[in-house]
Amino acid sequence: MLINRSGTMVVPFLTIYCTQKLNFSIVQAGMIMALFGLGSVFGAFIGGKITDRIGFYYLQVGALISGGFMFMALSFLETFFSLAIGTFILSICNEGFRPANSSAVAHYSTEKTRTRSYSLNRMAINLGWSFGGAMGGFIASIDYHLLFFVDGLTNILAALILIKLLPAVKKDKIDFKAHEKPVVKSAYRDKLYLAFIVLSTLFASCFFQLFTLQPVFFKSEWNLSEQFIGGLMAMNGLLIVGVEMLLISRIDGKKPPLYFVGIGILITGFAFSLLNILPAMAWVAVISIMFISFGEMFSMPFMNTFWTSRSNANNRGEYAALYTISWAVAQIIGPLYGAFLIEYGGYSLFWWCICGICIISAIGFFTLNHLNQKKILAQTRNPIDY
Repeated sequence: MLINRSGTMVVPFLTIYCTQKLNFSIVQAGMIMALFGLGSVFGAFIGGKITDRIGFYYLQVGALISGGFMFMALSFLETFFSLAIGTFILSICNEGFRPANSSAVAHYSTEKTRTRSYSLNRMAINLGWSFGGAMGGFIASIDYHLLFFVDGLTNILAALILIKLLPAVKKDKIDFKAHEKPVVKSAYRDKLYLAFIVLSTLFASCFFQLFTLQPVFFKSEWNLSEQFIGGLMAMNGLLIVGVEMLLISRIDGKKPPLYFVGIGILITGFAFSLLNILPAMAWVAVISIMFISFGEMFSMPFMNTFWTSRSNANNRGEYAALYTISWAVAQIIGPLYGAFLIEYGGYSLFWWCICGICIISAIGFFTLNHLNQKKILAQTRNPIDY
């Protein structure tokens, strides 16, 4: 994951590439990114189905290699329609990897180490993202086309290292562990999980403002420089790398996963509200990003723990796909409703609404935690009834 994410260079610069190098309009560039989001939904759904049918191992290898070649092919597509189609296909390959990778982490970990395992995976992703973003800016200043080849080659390199370091795991060789009793046969019939997905989408639509409209706010409203804003984004990744594993090791198991998710979302909502409460100064931006980072650390690892606890080796791809889809949908709707609120009510209304959505989502997670713990207690007392 570290090697794969260290090559993440195309997507952060794709909008700039479309408008500055290919002379697309901002609307066309937005449509390209929307197609990337739409492809993510399809990719996650297809990836989940394939994971449950053939297993996570071969899908990870196939998605990395196909995605690598698609990145390189994208550099040759310079018309709007060809790039739109190519971006959509690339996104399907990219997101098809995620359910398989999430299932792999669950397979290689134990129940006791699962939350920390997902945190370690997130640490690799964030460290790679920070490095890739910095290198991407340097490479883009030389030649944008190099971005596509570096991104593609790191995908293929990650696939080759995966083949070298991890032995192949066939679907029929994946053992059911003693604690992995499926809650229901299908994620689409798990009502508690479907409620979890809706709440996750709400929260994710707020969290994605960190990478979409919040930088625009810092630049246009607070007149912060691009370098400073880039530093804030880097600080988010470095905080997660430096703190998350230590934090998770201390709190894991102390409370149910959904309790920590609710706490993390409340912290995130508070962080966004500071942009209305405190004055427009650089140190306020730093404090806000710090709180958002801690909210992310409290919530996201335990969100992974929860969905894996409701699945087993036979349907984990389906559960992972739904979770991935929720984030893909949030990536589409977050900027849309955010732009609408800013256009008609200004940034002040926007930040209060984001804070309010976080509070509603947190209350929902606390309620789900109560219902889940109540059901677990009932199952313990009357196991035959369940």
